[in-house]
Amino acid sequence: MMPDPGRLIYLLLLLFAVGGFLVFEFAARPGRTLRQAAAWLMIFLGVIALAGLWQDIRHSIAPGTRMLDGGRIEVPMAADGHFRLTATVNGAPIPFVIDTGATTIALAPADARRAGIDPQRLSYLGEARTANGTVQTATVILDSLAIGEIRDEHVPALVLRSGLDMSLMGMSYLSRFARVSIEGERLVLER
Repeated sequence: MMPDPGRLIYLLLLLFAVGGFLVFEFAARPGRTLRQAAAWLMIFLGVIALAGLWQDIRHSIAPGTRMLDGGRIEVPMAADGHFRLTATVNGAPIPFVIDTGATTIALAPADARRAGIDPQRLSYLGEARTANGTVQTATVILDSLAIGEIRDEHVPALVLRSGLDMSLMGMSYLSRFARVSIEGERLVLER
């Protein structure tokens, strides 16, 4: 595969400019130029190492949901004191707040759209009381809801007409687990 000629010319010009600068600086102040070049090289290598290790560092600083053997899910407490996880709904990743005070799964309109449900075409025949007041609801059946390897089909849920920025995972779904407990700063779900 032949490299792009424009990109090759750009890289050669960049190499010529930086190389020329270093040659003139080295001739004028060799010790200082070597120290500065070594410092920039170390910074550059540090940035590359940080980029390569970022996923590991991020999980150490803010660990995410862990899927363990035997159908055990551990959800860490977020900085705001809530337990949050991402489930796959109808093939789309949807972030949820686990809410033991919610009766059922409640989808925000934007999350419903991501899951392939058109909120504009639903019949809002029900009502739900939320922290923001009463909102209209539409009952839907989710084709699938998966958390890691745990997958359920034909899951009842509600789509709220408004008033919800994040979807809630309520008791109707949590009751599918044999055990729901809090261990320290982790919520544990076990099938």
